[in-house]
Amino acid sequence: MLNSTERRKINRFIFAILIGIVVYFILITLLIRFEQDSSQSSITNYHQAVWYTVVTLTTVGYGDIYPNTIYGRVIGYIFVLLSVGIYGLLIGEITNLVSTIKQNKMLGYNGTVFENHVVIIGWSDFGQLVTEQLIGANKQVAIVTNQRTDIDLIHEKYEKKNVFTLYADFENFDALKKVNIEKSSVTFVNLNDDTEKLVFILNIKKIYDNIEFVVTLENANLKNTFINAGVTNAISPHEISSKILASYMFEPDVAAYTEDIMSFAHTPTDYDIKQFLVTYDNPYLNKKYQQAFDGIKLDFNGVLIGMVKRSGGKRLLIKNPQKEYKIELGDYLIIIVNGSSFELIQKAFNVQEGYFKET
Repeated sequence: MLNSTERRKINRFIFAILIGIVVYFILITLLIRFEQDSSQSSITNYHQAVWYTVVTLTTVGYGDIYPNTIYGRVIGYIFVLLSVGIYGLLIGEITNLVSTIKQNKMLGYNGTVFENHVVIIGWSDFGQLVTEQLIGANKQVAIVTNQRTDIDLIHEKYEKKNVFTLYADFENFDALKKVNIEKSSVTFVNLNDDTEKLVFILNIKKIYDNIEFVVTLENANLKNTFINAGVTNAISPHEISSKILASYMFEPDVAAYTEDIMSFAHTPTDYDIKQFLVTYDNPYLNKKYQQAFDGIKLDFNGVLIGMVKRSGGKRLLIKNPQKEYKIELGDYLIIIVNGSSFELIQKAFNVQEGYFKET
């Protein structure tokens, strides 16, 4: 999709071509009229006039047809002079147009067709780490940055099939349509400080009221404030890292295990925690938790460690449910898997892993 600036340039280019065509036909019409007064002239119709102007403008100049009258030669001089600059002008305009289209595509102005993807507002080293984890989990990412220098770095680092980048002002909420934000699964607001994040969320929710937000907080005391503002998950990195650090101090093996399964599995033997939506294709639909636990372990070598019930837009995390607990449509199963079992489970459940936004 072309933006307004690009459309204006194309319209101006088309208008210039139309004007050129009109002027061209006026000149060859005058050339024919003047040459018809000479009995020795060979330019007496449009076919001959077009042939003469084509070989002149292309600087070929066969010399088989040429004007004989004074006024005809004046028009001939005009075509000779035009041949000097017309191609430079056309090539320059076409080059500029192609360059503009290419640049607009690189800056993201043509938009993306990503769906159920993650939108990241703001780019930083932390955002880069998050993006790499998401790509490792086979999630597509759309990044919005207001720094032109970030664009080249992001394009060099990631493939276009995985990451889309938009260069835009964070206050230009209409531009966010280009990252297909309304069809994203979640939006990560990765701005500089908590106040800036809160103002951004309050303003954007006036336009896009069905977006789910995730933020990281410098001040953990603001968590309830962000939740009340409509944020789905407000996370304090310092709080999480402090828990892991403390765990390393008195139960290092547990901490190492926790850190390991928090990241995506790089190899078939690496372990990871995944969540799978229960659909009609799930073999454990309407079965008891214990049946699913045993079946997943025996058939896929996975470990079912929890469930999520969702209702009315709210999610209830159930850790280690009772064995009689019933698995229902729309629930999520949380499973520890390795690279090999993940592929088997995803195929058996006939659903991609991860969270799906309710529609």
